[in-house]
Amino acid sequence: MSARLPEWIRDKKINLHGLHEVKTLLREKALHSVCESLACPNRTECFSRRTATFMILGDICTRACGFCNVTTGLPYTPPSPDEPRGVAEAAKRMGLRHVVVTSVTRDDLKDGGADQFAQTIHALREALPQVVVEVLTPDFRGDEEAVRVVIEAVPDYFNHNVETVPRLYRHVRPGARFERSLTVLKAARRFGPSIVTKSGLMLGLGETRQEVLDVLKGLFEAGCEIVTIGQYLQPKREKLEVVEYVDPKVFEEYRLLGEEMGFRAVFSGPFVRSSYMADVVAGVRASRPHPTGVPPVGA
Repeated sequence: MSARLPEWIRDKKINLHGLHEVKTLLREKALHSVCESLACPNRTECFSRRTATFMILGDICTRACGFCNVTTGLPYTPPSPDEPRGVAEAAKRMGLRHVVVTSVTRDDLKDGGADQFAQTIHALREALPQVVVEVLTPDFRGDEEAVRVVIEAVPDYFNHNVETVPRLYRHVRPGARFERSLTVLKAARRFGPSIVTKSGLMLGLGETRQEVLDVLKGLFEAGCEIVTIGQYLQPKREKLEVVEYVDPKVFEEYRLLGEEMGFRAVFSGPFVRSSYMADVVAGVRASRPHPTGVPPVGA
């Protein structure tokens, strides 16, 4: 039986006007947003602020993670050549200064979609020369050459989420491996030492405090600079049930412990998601020293 929904979760408000306006623009450009596909609890807030995380490479994922609301299957179609330009045009229409680009996992593609990420970054730079670009990538099956392709397009932030603790991977992220995700983050740091690396995880799936701390330690040792920690929320009945709704005080504890470890920024709270208010996280990280001594782009 799923844990009982606490008051701080039930109190999340909805802004229908902001939601409709941005959804209309996304439909016009034949684009997808992770905000909708994952049923993110912050989507109405972000849409009303005219921000969105663009999801490229279609809306069908080749993996079947227990927590994820995206449709699973075989996409059949190659990446759309019009998609990068569509993302850039939508970002320009929305007047964005910080753009987050993520994707479904495309294990059917030789490069996992890395070139589409690169093309989207280039299109954004052309349309909005001053924009800050953050990518949130899949693990590319551990293919470091795919990571290199994305890094050589020079995003400001490279984000790859570990999502949960290693013990729960088989249950939560079948097809993924914790060490593989660390390899991706290490490769991003090696190929682009001036690009800020970032990762995130969810709480409430049955992890222990020590396991969370071990994950944070592993991320820091992999060169990760920013971490986001949020509460897992069941997107629909068919998905994993919530084991525990973690008290906001515990999120604050993890934030403080992460900062003590040396992370540039730890954004931790029940509604925190990897791309939620990414521009605010960017402002936090700019005021803190870089853990490896290498200044980030734009600092």
